[in-house]
Amino acid sequence: MKIAVIGQSLFGQEVYKELRMDGHIIVGVFTIPDKEGKADPLAKEAEKNGVPVFKFPRWRVKGQAIPEVVDLYKSIGAELNVLPYCSQFIPMEVIDNPKYGSIIYHPSLLPRHRGASAINWTLINGDKKGGFTVFWADDGLDTGPILLQKECVIQPNDTVNTLYNRFLFPMGVKGMVEAVRLIAKGEALRIQQPQEGATYEGIQKKDNAKINWNQSAETLHNWIRGHDKVPGAWADINGQKITFYASTLLDNGSSPRGQLLEIPGSCRPGIVTKEGLVLFGNDGKALLVRSLQFEDGKMIPAGQYFCLGSNAAVELTEDEKKFAEEIRAVWKSILTNVSQIEDLTDFFKSGAASMDVVRLVEEVKLRTSSFQLQNEDIYMNTTFQNFIQMCVRKLRGENDDQDLIVDYVEKDINNMIVKIPHQLFINGEFIDAEGGKTYTSMNPTDGTVREIDVDKAVAAAKEAFEDGEWGKMNPRDRGRLIYKLADLMEEHQEELATIETIDSGAVYTLALKTHVGMSIQTFRYFAGWCDKIQGSTIPINQARPNRNLTFTKKEPIGVCAIIIPWNYPLMMLAWKTAACLAAGNTVVLKPAQVTPLTALKFAELSARAGIPKGVVNILPGSGAVVGQHLSDHPDVRKLGFTGSTEIGKHIMKSCAVSNVKKVSLELGGKSPLIIFSDCDIDKAVRMGISSVFFNKGENCIAAGRIFVEDSIHDQFVKRVVCHITLHHHLHYLCIERNGKLCILPSGFFFEPTVFTDVQDHMYIAKEESFGPIMIISKFRSGDVDDVLRRANATEYGLASGVFTQDISKALYVSERLNAGTVFVNTYNKTDVASPFGGFKQSGFGKDLGQEALNEYLRIKAVTIEY
Repeated sequence: MKIAVIGQSLFGQEVYKELRMDGHIIVGVFTIPDKEGKADPLAKEAEKNGVPVFKFPRWRVKGQAIPEVVDLYKSIGAELNVLPYCSQFIPMEVIDNPKYGSIIYHPSLLPRHRGASAINWTLINGDKKGGFTVFWADDGLDTGPILLQKECVIQPNDTVNTLYNRFLFPMGVKGMVEAVRLIAKGEALRIQQPQEGATYEGIQKKDNAKINWNQSAETLHNWIRGHDKVPGAWADINGQKITFYASTLLDNGSSPRGQLLEIPGSCRPGIVTKEGLVLFGNDGKALLVRSLQFEDGKMIPAGQYFCLGSNAAVELTEDEKKFAEEIRAVWKSILTNVSQIEDLTDFFKSGAASMDVVRLVEEVKLRTSSFQLQNEDIYMNTTFQNFIQMCVRKLRGENDDQDLIVDYVEKDINNMIVKIPHQLFINGEFIDAEGGKTYTSMNPTDGTVREIDVDKAVAAAKEAFEDGEWGKMNPRDRGRLIYKLADLMEEHQEELATIETIDSGAVYTLALKTHVGMSIQTFRYFAGWCDKIQGSTIPINQARPNRNLTFTKKEPIGVCAIIIPWNYPLMMLAWKTAACLAAGNTVVLKPAQVTPLTALKFAELSARAGIPKGVVNILPGSGAVVGQHLSDHPDVRKLGFTGSTEIGKHIMKSCAVSNVKKVSLELGGKSPLIIFSDCDIDKAVRMGISSVFFNKGENCIAAGRIFVEDSIHDQFVKRVVCHITLHHHLHYLCIERNGKLCILPSGFFFEPTVFTDVQDHMYIAKEESFGPIMIISKFRSGDVDDVLRRANATEYGLASGVFTQDISKALYVSERLNAGTVFVNTYNKTDVASPFGGFKQSGFGKDLGQEALNEYLRIKAVTIEY
């Protein structure tokens, strides 16, 4: 179909690109004139493709179409007009000219909210449902027949930006393309708009965005968020016009602590807290505003209202002065209409727009990797002088923690004050769960409880991956940030180990060495891989008569969900998250419901390391809610899971049904350990005990069944019992006499238990124990193949082991054991450089080593003919 695109902005650009990809011919693009020498994104894209572009300043004069403009339009021969984000008044001579007429996009569910401020009024009115309409243009104001509509749920804290970016923009582009397809097929509807429910509220401007404080907290919240970021809801405070941004509703609870701020017209004073400015409605309920803007354009965190002017300007070193002059040149290249950049030059008052903010962030990034600049940094430092001061402070490492607000739970334990975050971590912030939902996490050592918030929403990882700086970052810079994160983990290793101990019941020294120590090693190892991910060139056969070049690229997948178990909370996080981040992905991680605390502390450290917002997101909660939603979510492209085989199967099914997302599973195990009579018996006893009781037996690769050659069986059992008796209270059972498992609990812990003479058909010989339970079976001397058959007679295949001093026997057995890992004359010797993962119903995919990166990468083949 021959299409004329009449519109502007990135939305118009995306619709244009999608229509071309759909096979339509764009015969002309009509957009607005250049602003200060800069073409609209739609115009840039069309000019790049050689499509005729027309930039009429107007189509009508005094209500009448301009003949020359109409004639130029008609000359392109369009069969359909598509109007995405069209802000100009198009005459009916143009609207009705094409064979199929004209369709236009509107960001509301017509007939509700006709007019240019539809998104604002959707939020101001507190609508629970929003969406967009594609309709047939007529001579009314958004009154034409409806072609299609798509709706979405309005979240309680949505703003114009979040609603537009989350749904109205991406789904709107798809909706426009779908509408054109329906027209091409002759299936497009023309539903007359009803008058019932029709509204038109008018354009919202700054003058009529003043706040009326005599309303409920929810109404105030809707008014503020409905004007965020444009035009901005405002009020007079202390003789200044203050504009409010980033509003959220607060649950009724204890009164917040802070400094009182008198607000004329409000039923009670506001409270300036470290989180922001708390405001009150006439119903006694509260809302929180996080950002304030003054009449001179300066924006500050609301929590710093009483700190204005307290920070003296820093004096620049010679190197910093050179940096400042480089940035001054950048400002000049962006603000082409300004003859000279002075200290008081205001970025936005000089004509900069949102696209210029993105460019400035990128330009600064090219000149330094010492800090990560956020768009908000520019909005809060609009003059050149303030901008340079902010950059220099960041270069010096000052103010790194200002934007991260953590509501800690503090515990005096292990001769230190342990500071534990207890909220969700989403998009670089610790926030309460939606609806304030919480659950209880128990300390297995003494039964004390903490409140841990849980949220049902999926985080903003997709936006961080597609539009954020992480994916665009130089891989070496990404590696530096991951390495810095490892350094911070090392600085906090005693605190992390203490939290791991009180949350999961780990032995403190083991938590310090293994749970935390190996986690640090893992992040350092994968930090080194960031700039070494590469494809290959491939000779192909179809090379005549022309020449061909085929090469592969390894690319990040996108949003990755990670679900981890409770036995090694931090280490399992590290094994998967380090590879995921090194590959350039963003992550949404659900820790085990009972052990979320080190994951939340990790989130805090990742923010302090400079990992950009949205890259790391932590969602404590139940598997049935959070885990299931991650498995089903269409924007999650990869899911890594460690846990039981039963749950792994369910996750794999959900991932297949939802969007065929990539999956890696590390599941249950019943790992065999074969001990031959020619082994080093002392080492075999020592390592055999470790293979079972390491980490209290809560170990996925624990030796689930030990096969001991009959000639040394009794000696082995006697030595094991003696060793354990010296170190533990042993509850010793002989299965041939008792016939059933009977373990006596000691508080929240089980005592080590040994079973002997276990037969292959018994329950404990088949099922994973996941506790301090040693299961010993005999095998006939010299019958290697028989013991291999018995060892492999399981649906699990995670790990295995063999003890023998005969190298030929060791190699023969290791080749025939059906397990992802084989230990010879050792056990539990995992290393960050060695791949780890199972066979059969122990899952598939690898953690650790170079192979782990492949779980979080996709391979693209590119073939060029020349």
